[in-house]
Amino acid sequence: MEADGLTNEQTEKVLQFQDLTGIEDMNVCRDVLIRHQWDLEVAFQEQLNIREGRPTMFAASTDVRAPAVVNDRFLQQVFSANMPGGRTVSRVPSGPVPRSFTGILGYVINFVFQYFYSTVTSIVSAFVNLGGGNEARLVTDPLGDVMKFIREYYERYPEHPVFYQGTYAQALNDAKQELRFLIVYLHKDPTKNPDVESFCRNTLSSRSVIDYINTHTLLWGCDVATPEGYRVMQSITVRSYPTMVMISLRANRMMIVGRFEGDCTPEELLRRLQSVTNANEVWLSQARADRLERNLTQTLRRQQDEAYEQSLLADEEKERQRQRERDAVRQAEEAVEQARRDVELRKEEIARQKIELATLVPSEPAADAVGAIAVVFKLPSGTRLERRFNQTDSVLDVYHYLFCHPDSPDEFEITTNFPKRVLFSKANLDAAGEAGTAKETLTKSLQAVGLKNREVLFVNDLEA
Repeated sequence: MEADGLTNEQTEKVLQFQDLTGIEDMNVCRDVLIRHQWDLEVAFQEQLNIREGRPTMFAASTDVRAPAVVNDRFLQQVFSANMPGGRTVSRVPSGPVPRSFTGILGYVINFVFQYFYSTVTSIVSAFVNLGGGNEARLVTDPLGDVMKFIREYYERYPEHPVFYQGTYAQALNDAKQELRFLIVYLHKDPTKNPDVESFCRNTLSSRSVIDYINTHTLLWGCDVATPEGYRVMQSITVRSYPTMVMISLRANRMMIVGRFEGDCTPEELLRRLQSVTNANEVWLSQARADRLERNLTQTLRRQQDEAYEQSLLADEEKERQRQRERDAVRQAEEAVEQARRDVELRKEEIARQKIELATLVPSEPAADAVGAIAVVFKLPSGTRLERRFNQTDSVLDVYHYLFCHPDSPDEFEITTNFPKRVLFSKANLDAAGEAGTAKETLTKSLQAVGLKNREVLFVNDLEA
């Protein structure tokens, strides 16, 4: 079924549904599954409901509105009791037709009398119904009317096809939705209508008729003595009893396509039913094809919409990813720029500090000055600096000198060689504002820290 636009999984469900229901037409199985969104369990349950005469979920409410039914006799196949295979019990005088002139005359007079009597009775009944008494015909419980008819019919005729256990409107909607033929049977008191008794007792109880109706159609019935039956009788224009009409979807409209009036043999009824269904099956097949095409179109459109949505989501995700990448690059550039600015600011700050601290560097004493000591500084670059300080100058004065020298690193520590000890470190400077050992170390004089003349001090770059 790949050519029909079905996936392997859908094809498998069609085959399973066919095995469960016994429906021979694969197109019907496919159509049922499509209408139930390919839910095999729900579709099978609905078929069980139909076979048992229960309304489907689509027409479960008794308030459902009935679709309009076209009733045009020119578009119907009409069958009557006077056609071959038909039979009448009520209107044809019993016994053989007499052959003498007097007998024939009496036979004709009796036949004409019965005909005019039936016609006048029908006219009078119509005027009575038109002039009043319609209050009793108000439909207040259509489902109750139908269920009462089914119970009474079953008690009188145990063998019969499955009657639809819902209102006329529900039956019409289910037939339209399920694309099935709907047979409407209108019942009348069989004790007063021998043709009805014969039809129900002999024809509708035939096994071949029961099997055909249960398999190919929905059967809805009601007694015209009830308001629901009377309303349907008026809408489909009943002329005699028993009457059945077959309704089917044709050109997107529910239409009476067959009318069966009067009694007939089971074989004749079966032939007539087959004639009507064969003549109109093409319309249901076309409706199934149209429905399938619409479903495939909707499925394709839905898939296209989903693909478009997925494409939009993918494009949006790609754009978000590109934006994240751009943000990451921008943040990295900003970080680099910020680091560069920080370095420049630090250099500017160090240059400013050197200018400020240069004024704090003590003057270099003369070589022969009392208490003057010469100190040799060895810088990380290998440069050797020699400078004289007073023994009373502090370690901080030495730091200021080195910090302001252009060849000195920005952050450094001052150590002796042997024994190795740290005279000054950045930690001492950071903690100089607080009371404690660090402050005392910076304020100690060179004599107090044990520096001698020609002492060699090492300047270590802390940023190296």
